[in-house]
Amino acid sequence: MSQFPSEFPDKTIVDRRKSYRNSDVRKAVRKTRDRLAEQGISDPGFDAELLATNARTVLSGTPAIMLLIALVTFGAAAAGMGANMFAWAIVSTSMYIARGFLARRYLSLKVDKRNPARWAPLFISTHVLLGLCWAWFAYTPCVACDSVDILFFKALTLLVAMAATVTISHNLRWSVLAEFGIPLVVFAIVHDGMFDPRGITASAGLLAALLFFSFIAIRLNRASLASLSFRSENNALVAELEMARSISEEARRRAEEANLAKSRFLASMSHELRTPLNAILGFSEVMAKEVLGPMQNENYKAYAADINQSGQHLLKLINEILDLSRIEAGKQELVEEPLSLVDIVEDCIGLVQLKATQKKIRIDHAYEPNMPRLFADERSVRQVALNLLSNAVKFTPSEGEIKVKTGWTASGGQYLSVKDNGPGIPEDEIPVVLSAFGQGSIAIKSAEQGTGLGLPIVQALMAMHDGVFKLKSKLREGTEAIAIFPPARVMDVLPAAPVAPGRKSRSRTVKPAAQPQAAAVNEG
Repeated sequence: MSQFPSEFPDKTIVDRRKSYRNSDVRKAVRKTRDRLAEQGISDPGFDAELLATNARTVLSGTPAIMLLIALVTFGAAAAGMGANMFAWAIVSTSMYIARGFLARRYLSLKVDKRNPARWAPLFISTHVLLGLCWAWFAYTPCVACDSVDILFFKALTLLVAMAATVTISHNLRWSVLAEFGIPLVVFAIVHDGMFDPRGITASAGLLAALLFFSFIAIRLNRASLASLSFRSENNALVAELEMARSISEEARRRAEEANLAKSRFLASMSHELRTPLNAILGFSEVMAKEVLGPMQNENYKAYAADINQSGQHLLKLINEILDLSRIEAGKQELVEEPLSLVDIVEDCIGLVQLKATQKKIRIDHAYEPNMPRLFADERSVRQVALNLLSNAVKFTPSEGEIKVKTGWTASGGQYLSVKDNGPGIPEDEIPVVLSAFGQGSIAIKSAEQGTGLGLPIVQALMAMHDGVFKLKSKLREGTEAIAIFPPARVMDVLPAAPVAPGRKSRSRTVKPAAQPQAAAVNEG
């Protein structure tokens, strides 16, 4: 099972595979979603907004109603209903205009000044007055008209007016009943609804239409209320998320500032820490080797050796901490130059060969011949190779085997692979191993415990070279660490340009190497 860690220089202290940890925000989001899943319920806080919505639709719908009145007036006058229809048209138009001014007045008020308990009855009263105008229309006789024609003309007009009122004023409760209850009664009385079958049919049809439109108005009102409720809940959710994001950003900023301050402090403490340690190491070594004369007590000599050994361990720890802190603080500078990856790996193998021989570990190095140079920082590349080899030697059992490979990647880069046959690392512990001071359970049980900074330093140095570091491991089968350098850092010598007679040759330039024919490692 393989694990591909983050390619960025920051330490993977947090395992990103785990679930989102901000429980407070998660609970708030779940609670809000549950509220959104419920249907909106009437809230006094929404009454003012519903009235405002009604006022806006009244303003936009008034011209259409005035056009309807004009068409009805000219149609009735042409049918012979007389000049009374013009008076009715003037009064009705004036009432609709007055309702429009009332709606504009309501919208001009500040939000905190809109009192639904006061303004809702005013809007209802305008519908009652408009109902009286439609009752006037239903009452107006037509002597020259056919009774059937005038019956259905009035019924059709009232039906269209009811539909228009539902469309415009459904956000105001009971507006349809308030406006057309009286006209319906007048229509039934005028047209002998109690005796004439045609009048009964028309009155029953209008009554059914009034009930249907009232039902539609109620449903539309509830839909508007639910929409306002959803919008309010959505605003609350956005506010909660923005607050959580602000808190998270502030916490992240403080953590980054604290981490950067720590890194800068440790990076500036290099001289202050190394100077007394060098004195301890030097004097303890002088005492252990009895340079100034023999010590009478052998225990003192053993103590001096222990002091020197502990100082060496502490110096190594401090050096690794300072290296990692310098990288995190951005003070690590790369002195880039052409270098041979194979040669550096060979040198590092020679440095760990003595300890590997003591544990009877065989180190095999397989590499591609004639590999071009890398354009990289030699000290950093050497540290990467030495850290990977030291880890492999440390955790490989006696008489084990370490396979080192240096070659091409599939995209034309170069890689270094160090594979051992040690105990391996459990999959869930790989993020821990890659974090600063992190050690797996195998390392904790091992007698050769380290500082837990080797792999984080390798990961950070590879990121500074735009490279990739991968760690693959299987429990009881071994571990493979791969450092991959991008193709942009691979150099190849161009053939010399032809030199004209009498001119000196120029120095050769470099270009990225072409894709080789040899076996390659997949970077994906």
